[in-house]
Amino acid sequence: MTRKRQQHLQVTRWTALLLLTAGLSGCTALRQAVQNRPCALQSDRPYDVVTVDLARHTLALYWLDPTTREPFRSIHRLRTWLEVRGDSVIAITNAGIFEPGLIPTGLFIDNGHQLRPLNIQDGYGNFYLKPNGVFYTGHDGAGIVATSRFDTARTAITYAVQSGPLLVEKGRIHPEFTAGSTNCRLRSGIGITPDGTVHIAISNGAVNLYDFATYFRDVLETPDALYLDGSISALYAPGLDRTDKSRELFATFLAVTVKQ
Repeated sequence: MTRKRQQHLQVTRWTALLLLTAGLSGCTALRQAVQNRPCALQSDRPYDVVTVDLARHTLALYWLDPTTREPFRSIHRLRTWLEVRGDSVIAITNAGIFEPGLIPTGLFIDNGHQLRPLNIQDGYGNFYLKPNGVFYTGHDGAGIVATSRFDTARTAITYAVQSGPLLVEKGRIHPEFTAGSTNCRLRSGIGITPDGTVHIAISNGAVNLYDFATYFRDVLETPDALYLDGSISALYAPGLDRTDKSRELFATFLAVTVKQ
């Protein structure tokens, strides 16, 4: 067998391994690596944005059904559960990178209970592009903070999810992002304005991280913003005429409901 033929087989096998692993591992690093698309946003509606007023809305994170202790797995299942409970659902989106078995890659706090620890490891993929960070809510509202500055001993935290990378930190775009990058895909993220308003945004089309972060900083005016997920992200927000019916299985979700 010629050397050129051997190299071709090695590349083919590696590509097949990437695709196989991607199919088994949720939105992990290998799956992210094979899902770039041409950079293009819808000209008339580049982003859908859910604006959350914490005085009128409840923003909560979900992973496990409290009865079965199994992951909710889909937006539809979580929405049904919330509505049966009597909640008026404004929006639901998947929130955070996860591992095989629908396990959050990093910190997850559910109603004051830490179910997954803070992840300070190094690795490959968006989650590990430092600085990454934590989105949390508590008695004093919502916050986004770099993982390196997050205090797991905080007692006032109600919900928290770790993801990465940070899109914007104190008004500065992540130093690893490059203007004009061709690393484009569907993106979702969350940001907080100085007055405490929370914006959840998902792109309509493929966008690079630099442009996505710029949108949070300059248009939504959020000095702090965190990447939630990409490629497989979905949003249920009937008020925006968006009710994605994704076949993907997710680990964690962020849900906005009318405060009771």
